[in-house]
Amino acid sequence: MHAIGIDIGTTSICGVLIDGISGMLLKQKTIESRAFICTENVWEKIQDVSKIVTLAKAILEELLDDETIVIGLTGQMHGILYTDREGKAVSPLYTWQDERGNLPYKDTTYAAYMDSYTGYGHVTDFYNRINGLRPAEAVSFCTIQDYLGMELCGLKRPVIHTSNMASFGKPCAGDASVWEGETVAGYEVIGEYKGIPVAVAIGDNQAGVFSTLANEEEILVNVGTGSQITLVSDKPVEGEGIEVRPYLESKYLIVGAALCGGRAYAVLKDFYSEVLQAAGVKISDIYGLMEKMMDEEKEVHMPLYVDTRFAGTRAHPEVRGSITGIGEENFRPGLLVQGVLRGMAEELYGMYQSMNLKRKGLVGSGNGIRKNRKLIETVEECFKETLKIPAHKEEAAYGAALFGLVACGKYKNGAEVQKLIRYED
Repeated sequence: MHAIGIDIGTTSICGVLIDGISGMLLKQKTIESRAFICTENVWEKIQDVSKIVTLAKAILEELLDDETIVIGLTGQMHGILYTDREGKAVSPLYTWQDERGNLPYKDTTYAAYMDSYTGYGHVTDFYNRINGLRPAEAVSFCTIQDYLGMELCGLKRPVIHTSNMASFGKPCAGDASVWEGETVAGYEVIGEYKGIPVAVAIGDNQAGVFSTLANEEEILVNVGTGSQITLVSDKPVEGEGIEVRPYLESKYLIVGAALCGGRAYAVLKDFYSEVLQAAGVKISDIYGLMEKMMDEEKEVHMPLYVDTRFAGTRAHPEVRGSITGIGEENFRPGLLVQGVLRGMAEELYGMYQSMNLKRKGLVGSGNGIRKNRKLIETVEECFKETLKIPAHKEEAAYGAALFGLVACGKYKNGAEVQKLIRYED
């Protein structure tokens, strides 16, 4: 009883094959998609749909075996691609990183005019319509993972889970947004691929939560290119910079998302790399050097305070980071590394406080957590909780596989299938 989960990320595509009885990860395959299309517009972040689908299908074929009973799908949310009446893509994928929504429109920006965020599907579509970029043959749009489901099952119209639909944001009032399709909220099967049921695609945030929070009363911290703090709630919650997203079984995800996240640490790495290169020093493992510098630092009375909002926030894209508390005794490379890690953790903790929901227990996911011992220690210190990490990697793909097991009827609900989740010792 095997299940496959496919996750289409921004820079890579991952597939997992899991045992539907033990939860054991049997096989995994990850490929860098290299799908970004270079354009003359620095604000434009688009990808090649055909290339992504071809790579995803290749991974799927490599994972398929005689015991596979379901295929689950997930991937990057917010972004869209347009489809025609035959269900074929007629545009590139406009990713969640696309910044056309921040361009000026009337007395504000496209995103602000719509009271939404750049990169969200309805903002992208609104910009495209106003600027004559919406394909004439387009009758619908969907996420890239929805489109993969269409391709696998031969569908002419997208079937979109509420987790992906909500990620498009709000349509502009009075805008005749292109749309032909079906929206579903539950554990649904949308068709078959080679006789194997294919579950409706879900958002990667929802999939990652589903595979990591076996106890929904705990806090989930995810650090990758961006970073997020997520709580599961029975009702919506309002807060500064907080998003409410639909989850499964009529529940909600209360999410705080940092645009920079793990990228803040990579920015610092690039800075040190340039300094070393200018000095003629070649070091292959800059991250290892940064960790070594931290370990060798002695405790100081006044640490460096780093605001890691280097890419702004969704609500305030103009905001930038800063370094404060600089003195003669503390302006040192190792302390700057510590300050960046602390800034990353404190940005997430501040979002948690804005949620006004008390939780006990802390779960961490994403490569930024798994590959950085010092970040784990910093997050634990900030939240005053011991952090545990799921035994399986590629959480979103694993979550899609679990979702598929419920969708095809092998498990009754989420709580039942989540008993398969294990954590590292």
